[in-house]
Amino acid sequence: MADPRQDQSDLPSCLDQAVLDPLLTVEQLHERCDAGRQERVRALCTSLRQLPLLRERLGGQGGPKLIAAIGFPFGAVPAELRLAEATWAAAHGADELDVVPDFSALVEGDSSGFAEDLAAITGLGLPVRVVLDMARLPEDLLAIAVEASIDAGAAGVQSGNGFGPPCQAEQVAALSGLCRGRCAIKAAGGIHHPELAMDLLEAGAALLGTSSAPELLQALRRPIA
Repeated sequence: MADPRQDQSDLPSCLDQAVLDPLLTVEQLHERCDAGRQERVRALCTSLRQLPLLRERLGGQGGPKLIAAIGFPFGAVPAELRLAEATWAAAHGADELDVVPDFSALVEGDSSGFAEDLAAITGLGLPVRVVLDMARLPEDLLAIAVEASIDAGAAGVQSGNGFGPPCQAEQVAALSGLCRGRCAIKAAGGIHHPELAMDLLEAGAALLGTSSAPELLQALRRPIA
């Protein structure tokens, strides 16, 4: 297991802090936003509903990037609506997009439709990560999804949407083998402890999506008992 105290100074630049809970109050959203900025996380990932509020809180220059979650959490929307969500997010201050793709097209064997849907979104000009579902996708469909995402111009792929079991280093290693350095890997789901965070990075993740980013960094600064 990786030593969570090694290279901890680089960890904030790998953290995408999830701010997706719809039950958060405005005050709590501000607190999470301010905590992420204070800890110098790379980015905040939020819903369309919360996007304008966090954009205003962050301001326009410096600080964390702002990611909009598109088609979240299951991607079960028509292609036109997914593109409309992405277009709206781009117009309201999103710097990047985490997009849940059309899994229905994938399981029906329509890999071209799957890729074309994503290509329309990457055409907006913002960096796009495709949120996969490694906990449920069989290996053959996962491989097709990765290839189609890369063909569509995605900057990266993500292990999952955060629903389900925690992400494991073995999943990241599998993604790394499929991506072969052609796009970045973001691990997400159940990353609440420094040990797991460092294991996922060691396995090949470039980014970590977690709602516990400030807590992870604070835990690393605590003295060893």
